[in-house]
Amino acid sequence: MKVLAIGNSFSEDGTRYLYEIAKADNYDMKVVNLTIGGCPLRLHFANSIENNRNYGMQLNGMPSGFKVSIREALLSDAWDVVTIQQVSSASPRYETFQPYLNYMADYIRMHAPKAKLYLQQTWAYEEGSKRLCEELKYEKAEDMLQDVRVSYHKAAEDIHADGIIPSGGVMLEMVKRGIENVHRDPIHAKLGIGRYALGLTWYATLTGADIMDNTFDKLDEPATAEEMQIAKECVRDIVFREV
Repeated sequence: MKVLAIGNSFSEDGTRYLYEIAKADNYDMKVVNLTIGGCPLRLHFANSIENNRNYGMQLNGMPSGFKVSIREALLSDAWDVVTIQQVSSASPRYETFQPYLNYMADYIRMHAPKAKLYLQQTWAYEEGSKRLCEELKYEKAEDMLQDVRVSYHKAAEDIHADGIIPSGGVMLEMVKRGIENVHRDPIHAKLGIGRYALGLTWYATLTGADIMDNTFDKLDEPATAEEMQIAKECVRDIVFREV
């Protein structure tokens, strides 16, 4: 399977371990992530129109050193899956998705007509953080995620997406099941257990594979065996409930 993510730091978090998780399962996967930090759909739209080579390209979870345009990436291979998402701060407000989302869906399908189109659902900010409570005016992370879910379901309907990668649901579920720290700052996923759970979420969603016996465990930051087991259980329960 060949996967192209058009995103930002959230798709970087989601795809850091995806290739290695697949490899541990003897599943042949190529993963390319296009990233501009904090990139919203509006900027993806502008970059696609102007064919700007502004995206850092990551291959199988690692920086490649190359800068590319969206068009170049779309035409560089026969992709099986292309993903896209809104920037996390705007994800609770669906009015920020359009008209850029519809244009990007058409653009992707024009240049990669055989690829399935998925949306990565972003996640809520850290409970009690200034970014959550003061900037976005939410009392609880669960409230933010509820609005994010509504936005992504509406987005999937509007562009007839092939699916949603429920990253936000998994991140919050881990907190509910006792992993207190899934963020490395108020916004991004923790380098170890957070990114690990996200990688499993992408893998399970895109392949339908059972991830409970996956042996990958070489994380950039330590996580306990108990945390990794909880992450697997959260992915199993959320992916096959929400997708």
